[in-house]
Amino acid sequence: MTSLIPPATKEQPMSKSTITRLLPYGPVMALLIVAVHLGWEHTHGGVRSHHLLARADLPSVSNWWGLLVLPILGWLASRSASRRAALDSRAAARSMAAFAGALLVGAALSASFITGHASAASGIFLAALAAGLVLPTYRAEYIFGFVSGMSFVLGSVLPTIAASIGAAISVVAHFLVRPGLARLLRTARA
Repeated sequence: MTSLIPPATKEQPMSKSTITRLLPYGPVMALLIVAVHLGWEHTHGGVRSHHLLARADLPSVSNWWGLLVLPILGWLASRSASRRAALDSRAAARSMAAFAGALLVGAALSASFITGHASAASGIFLAALAAGLVLPTYRAEYIFGFVSGMSFVLGSVLPTIAASIGAAISVVAHFLVRPGLARLLRTARA
């Protein structure tokens, strides 16, 4: 008599979580963000440009660059998060949390900037840089979230430059300072 139950295999395929299935949609989400932003600007006086360091004597960068910059960041974040999710079942949720946290930081920085609270904006930016000493803010999902949160106020290019500075500080902290301190502690204990 044959059994209707298939024989057990050595490895059953893991079911993908909802978060893991959503990760590849980062570039699509980025394109939607940019399209909404540019559409709103186009219907409200034209697409804006922003001067570097908010100085009129320096070159300006058009918000049209967001059509290129934000989808690339979304793709990098999705790719990075998907690779980590393939190795760790909790990585996808952590990537989404990192994106959401960075999005909130970017939105808070934008809100303080646009309302004229320069001291709050400085404090938020310095706190974000300090967070990079503890959190791996060099990862693409942090950068994508931060830039997405700021893109409605400053476009995509200038926040990407600011996020790159924060990412560089985080890389130095995580890959140079921390291992150096750990080596020093091991030497001191020996």
